Amino acid sequence: MGLSEMVTFEERILELLEGVRAGTVDVSAAASTLRNLPFSDLTYARVDHHRELRTPMPEIVYGPGKTPDQVRGIVGALLANNLGPIVVTRCSDDQRTEVTRLAIASGHPVREAPAIGTIAIARNVRETSGRVIVTTGGTADLPVAEEAVLIAELLGAKVELISDIGVAGLHRVLAVQERLHSADAIVVVAGMEGAIASVIGGLVAVPVVACPTSVGYGASFGGLAALLAMLSSCVPGVACVNIDDGIGAGYIAALIATR
Repeated sequence: MGLSEMVTFEERILELLEGVRAGTVDVSAAASTLRNLPFSDLTYARVDHHRELRTPMPEIVYGPGKTPDQVRGIVGALLANNLGPIVVTRCSDDQRTEVTRLAIASGHPVREAPAIGTIAIARNVRETSGRVIVTTGGTADLPVAEEAVLIAELLGAKVELISDIGVAGLHRVLAVQERLHSADAIVVVAGMEGAIASVIGGLVAVPVVACPTSVGYGASFGGLAALLAMLSSCVPGVACVNIDDGIGAGYIAALIATR
């Protein structure tokens, strides 16, 4: 489906109401449709369909703690009642299998960040001119960075990934300065001491979204050292998300870049 042919969730509701006004849609049928639009009550989950009216995409499904059957039910409800991309994070192999089956049955492509267990049904992805660059301090940070890339692309941003430019070799950052300057927003994904976020923030004139990872030795405390360093950055243009939160980092950067 081309960009000009896409129908948003809000436009779908407007079409329904226009049908009622024109007499082509029965009032009781419209009422039934609207009754199911706010959320689906699956007993184990209340799937928020109206979130797509308020935000750029449907709610994101967190995999841990859910059975494969529950994930299938939630994703099925999103497929039936929403129009945008569907994302399941930190999913198990069994959950991934269920999502893939639903995608194939509905005729939509699957996109993944497999190293971190995030899978998406890439439905009605919009194209924009916004540009996000996702960087990593090291190769071990790539799973979180790939999640950030995936979510930013699903939100319509053009994304470039630049990996392994941590502070242990500052010449690597300087070598990509011109590429960094081309971005509308930058995501910096790093573990260890997390200092690279401040370095990049001091070199560019665009917002930097710092994403600490749990990569590091004992005193890094599973990403806490990087989190505190990024929160304590002396660079005003650096903001920080949670540890290993590639979803949040990519989402924020895409909102900045596409607007």
